[in-house]
Amino acid sequence: MERNGVFIHKSSFVSENSLIGNNTKIWHFSHIRENVTIGNNVIIGQNVYIDEGVIIGNDVKIQNNVSIYKGVTIGNNVFIGPSVVFTNDLYPKVEEWDKNLIISTEIKDNVSLGANSTIIAGVEIGEFSLIGAGSVVTKNITKNSIAFGNPAEIKTKNYRKE
Repeated sequence: MERNGVFIHKSSFVSENSLIGNNTKIWHFSHIRENVTIGNNVIIGQNVYIDEGVIIGNDVKIQNNVSIYKGVTIGNNVFIGPSVVFTNDLYPKVEEWDKNLIISTEIKDNVSLGANSTIIAGVEIGEFSLIGAGSVVTKNITKNSIAFGNPAEIKTKNYRKE
């Protein structure tokens, strides 16, 4: 199915109250909530959940089984590997939850997030950084860094020229 030049697989649900850029493709069983903004040339893999209000830049590739929750902003030219999860509440309790507990997370431009990484609420991952597969990012990662582990630690700084 095409909606304004955007491919949306028939098994996916995309809110009419979302803004999706040109040449974007949304594959099987994905769910895009209300007030989401997705840039141009974005590929959203199978079984991806994007919560309300999330902002995603241009030229982003989101692999299968990724969950992106409210409060997350993703820059341009970002790769998000399979099964990456973003959180948005540092101390979740089902009986006391309200939207005021949401903490913002920012992924800057030209970042790669390895498969099965977990990005804890409130962090910023700097431009041109790489997060290794299986990492748990609990604190900010400076630009041009390679970080991995649980918790993720910066192993290399200034690894890439801009």
